[in-house]
Amino acid sequence: MARIGRRPGESTTRAAILAAARDAFSASAYDAVTVRRIAAAAAVDPALIHYHFGTKERLFRAVVHDALPPADLLARAFADGPETSGEELVERFLALWEQGDGAAAGTLLRSAMSGEPGARLAGQIVLPVLTDALSRTAATPPVGLPLRASLIAGQICGLVVARYVLEFEPLAGASREEVARAVGPALDWYLTGDLPRAGSPCRGRARQGGAGAGQAPAGA
Repeated sequence: MARIGRRPGESTTRAAILAAARDAFSASAYDAVTVRRIAAAAAVDPALIHYHFGTKERLFRAVVHDALPPADLLARAFADGPETSGEELVERFLALWEQGDGAAAGTLLRSAMSGEPGARLAGQIVLPVLTDALSRTAATPPVGLPLRASLIAGQICGLVVARYVLEFEPLAGASREEVARAVGPALDWYLTGDLPRAGSPCRGRARQGGAGAGQAPAGA
């Protein structure tokens, strides 16, 4: 039975709510989680959740902020220089996941995989932080930062799903070092490569409708 009233020590109460919310959002889609469910798990009155966080959306944002610190990951990834930043980023991310932070990081992935509104909120939280972190690195060109951030986020999320959720072999059984060496070059390109400009035509579009751009039709 949930305890009625305010717990002694607001920091303890807030931490209990965050822990309960992390577990709830990790186990269920965003829409399926209610404030009452989180309050019951934290043994507090639901009013305390509104007192500390305001709304379920703000509580979810707080959980995701605690789950994945992309700015900190990038800062540590660049510690050894831009030539190894992609590999370092992958290895450090996997290390965080495997050393116990995976349950918290799973909050973001499970919500993103469950569709709206969890995916929208997760994107609104993580991508701006990741973009800001990229803007603070001397090695990353300033052009196309939002695209670089979304490519990195997509690569990392896809990797985690394939390795830890779907457990594709031999990826699931490979060491962190092996995975980092394989995926790192892709992240290096996302971080520092010459990405296509927004609005530029893709090769795939040129193939639509028959002959590509600049290619004479058969029989001409």
